[in-house]
Amino acid sequence: MKRFLAAIAAAALLTSLTAFAAYPERPIKMIVPWAAGGDTDNIFRPFAPQFQKHVGQTVVIANVGGASGTKGAKEAKESPPDGYTLYSVHEYIHSTYYTGVADVNYTDFEPICLISSTPSVLTASPKTPWKDWKALLEDAKKRPGQITVGATLGSTSHFFPALVEKAAGIKFKYVSYEGLAPRMNAILGGHIDLTDSNLTQKGKVEAGQLRFIAIATEKRNAEIPNVPTLKELGVNVVYDVNRGLLAPKGTPADVLAKLESACAAAAKEPAFAEALKKQGTAARYLGRKEYSQWLKKNDDLNKTLAKDLGLLKR
Repeated sequence: MKRFLAAIAAAALLTSLTAFAAYPERPIKMIVPWAAGGDTDNIFRPFAPQFQKHVGQTVVIANVGGASGTKGAKEAKESPPDGYTLYSVHEYIHSTYYTGVADVNYTDFEPICLISSTPSVLTASPKTPWKDWKALLEDAKKRPGQITVGATLGSTSHFFPALVEKAAGIKFKYVSYEGLAPRMNAILGGHIDLTDSNLTQKGKVEAGQLRFIAIATEKRNAEIPNVPTLKELGVNVVYDVNRGLLAPKGTPADVLAKLESACAAAAKEPAFAEALKKQGTAARYLGRKEYSQWLKKNDDLNKTLAKDLGLLKR
């Protein structure tokens, strides 16, 4: 009997080891909950081949846009927890939950890693009459609720200008768009006055198609040294968008460990760092434990922000 039980235990151990060694046996789907060409897509596309190299299997990006990013979030949440569906995420997972846009929360997933951080820039159409923050502020006070801002409601592009509103004591009019690409098309066409963008739009600014008003960092950015920070203009707002990977709740620990290891190696690849630089983004790697702590802290912050901005629905 003892030999029989020992044989069963050995077989179970062998099966477990074989399963771990075998993963991944087929392509991994990485859900990007926005359309192709947006910031999240542009960051995860150069990350995917580096991640693929270290995880040892093909990684396929699936753009699942809609409903302020929540369509992709729901698909990721409902996917089997087997390591073959990953979810590319940023702060919107918190903000859309607390503003009532989505019923998907970060606690529905397992953290894998954080990979990047992108500072926000308040960006204007050149068709607007203002050249700087002072002129914008004066106009906003004269015409409360009339300056239009393109945003994905409940997401980071909504929270950032809302924080500027609150800090400056002004009021904007929001126009809803699904992600960065349609927002940029709208502002380039002069259909809206302002939006949240980043350093990826530097070329369009230099070409006179857009105008950077202020960047939401502690200090000026060396890439755009002539653009002031909001803080130096008297608007106490510092804001960036941080992107990482999650997996459906219940994904096995050994699979998560392999994914985390591949993520750590991919995040250190020089080719990825170079690609991030072109996106006006800095590499920011956090492993599972640190990322989990960061997500909790950021969730609390977004709940507080939603409450302070009068947007809290939960």
